[in-house]
Amino acid sequence: MLGSAICTRLESFSKIDVFRLSRNEVNLTSKGAVGEYLADVKPDLVIHAAAKVGGIQANINEPLEFLSQNLLIDSNIILESLSQGVPKLLYVGSSCMYPKNRPGRLIESDIMTGALESTNEGYALAKIVGARLCEYATETMDVSYKTIIPSNLFGPGDNFNPNTSHLLASIIRKVHSAKEQGLSFIEVWGSGEVLREFTFVEDVADWIVLSINRIEELPQYLNLGVGEDFSVNDYYMAVLRVIGLDAELVHDLSRPEGVKRKLLDSSLARSVAFWNPQTKLEEGIRKTYKWFLENK
Repeated sequence: MLGSAICTRLESFSKIDVFRLSRNEVNLTSKGAVGEYLADVKPDLVIHAAAKVGGIQANINEPLEFLSQNLLIDSNIILESLSQGVPKLLYVGSSCMYPKNRPGRLIESDIMTGALESTNEGYALAKIVGARLCEYATETMDVSYKTIIPSNLFGPGDNFNPNTSHLLASIIRKVHSAKEQGLSFIEVWGSGEVLREFTFVEDVADWIVLSINRIEELPQYLNLGVGEDFSVNDYYMAVLRVIGLDAELVHDLSRPEGVKRKLLDSSLARSVAFWNPQTKLEEGIRKTYKWFLENK
């Protein structure tokens, strides 16, 4: 989702050559394939937005795969970029890198200061290793390899698969399905009271495009969030309003719901990196739902 949004924007600039990759072009878990591709292309900048990702149930079911595959992808891309002399790299981290249930807003220095949330520990560990590789490369080599840490993202191109989707995409799919079936209730995992921050993907993509010529000026770690969080119940109600369905939320308290809160402090990005997301929640949901209807 994020990679596609970035490429679409970069491709509008005639003086920038964009090499848009998918797993069909290069197997990122293969060191040889990654090294060969980078040696052929010789990029000035790598934007690393690739990962094995999924929702809470997928992370619980496949901790080995989430850790091992992301470790392979990250080490191959970062280390082979170094080997091939790529001077700049922007690594997309994750808010899962932060300690669980930390009170208040999460600041960049909080990473590695507490235990991780168990439901996505494998993914979080891999992202921390990737971010540290970038930090060590910047400290010891003549390169600028920086890490951005977006909040949860949503928008056009999201994953709506019921087995692997994240929260907002899952809610959109469930509410749409309930409307189609004429249901008067929707099941919610857990109490619905945990808080989450979601940023519209196109705001992040726009900022990245504006920042590609100043990677070396960015802090080593940089949070990117809207600065406001809502409960899971709030997100359900917002989607119900956008889709136009009046339905009751039925909570299954036996289901996992993850950390109680995960709100980023993005003041550093606002003060030094021109971060200023503009898309309001329901506006973003409308755009996402329109994309869903056109592509489902």
